[in-house]
Amino acid sequence: MVWASEILVSVLILIGAFFLVVGSFGLVKLPDLMRRLHAPTKSTTLGIGSLLIASMLYFALLRGAPSLHELMISVFLFLAAPIAANMIAKAYMLRSRALHRSLPRPAHGGEWATYLPHAAGPATAAKAKHRPDDAGAIRER
Repeated sequence: MVWASEILVSVLILIGAFFLVVGSFGLVKLPDLMRRLHAPTKSTTLGIGSLLIASMLYFALLRGAPSLHELMISVFLFLAAPIAANMIAKAYMLRSRALHRSLPRPAHGGEWATYLPHAAGPATAAKAKHRPDDAGAIRER
């Protein structure tokens, strides 16, 4: 049984290392930010996930001391990586004028990377411009 556990952990480590190398290679070699963004968010996250599963199995099966630290790291990683990638992509779309011109217009008439209150209509823009604060006073933005 020990040898099967060792083989399972070894295979997971190799899979994780493979995806980490592929993600790192893509980060270095892909031509622009939007393509480079996929390498660390998809491949590297999968590689780290595989390494963390291997670590959990190693401590649970071979050391007899299950560890939940890796599970917490995995949850944080799988929550933080897509959010960070989305924010980086939106910032890139906002800053790149060439990309901004080449994208089709959104169906709602606004912009891709930002929320523009005037795109939703004049009533929404007026509400956004004169927003009451907590004390009830209206302040100009």
